[in-house]
Amino acid sequence: MPAKPLKDVPEIKKQYFIALVPNSGIMNSVHALKTEIRDRFGAAHALKSPAHITLQMPFHKLESEEPRLITCLREFASREMPFHVTLDGFDCFPPRVLFVKIRDHLPLQELQARLKAHLISELGFPSPSKKRVFHPHMTIATRDLKEADFEQAWSEFNSRNFQDSFNVSSLFLLKHNGKFWDIYREFPFQGILSE
Repeated sequence: MPAKPLKDVPEIKKQYFIALVPNSGIMNSVHALKTEIRDRFGAAHALKSPAHITLQMPFHKLESEEPRLITCLREFASREMPFHVTLDGFDCFPPRVLFVKIRDHLPLQELQARLKAHLISELGFPSPSKKRVFHPHMTIATRDLKEADFEQAWSEFNSRNFQDSFNVSSLFLLKHNGKFWDIYREFPFQGILSE
């Protein structure tokens, strides 16, 4: 008697996002800030991801679609040129988000616009329904910072100094492992300056 075929098990979608990740020194400094906020204000959600600048908000894809996503990002990164990012102090999105401020938004806004257009044309990502301004930043506290603690935290971080910089020479795909975000793939920029 032939074995009964197994029922088709539906494939589970995984969660991803696309970002820029700084060097290890900045990653450690930002991690220390996130840890301080957790210890002082009980807000630990930002510790679920490494220091990063989000270019594409989290999205779901079937794991079987992952090779196509990786190919798409590799192709995109291969045409991009490295550039420099300067971090300069802190800012906020009231009433819950604190972040390290980025001095010059334009190169990041241009990169994000090119990436978004590429994802729409190559992978069928949805076009944004409304024009949302991309405000590049590096989060240190987010959704679980209580509104009551936000004012105190912001009054302190508003006057604190934080200055650093790093070269952006890769794009990163992060993947959620069920508990936190892992840096999953790196896509080096390989564009060549034209003379």
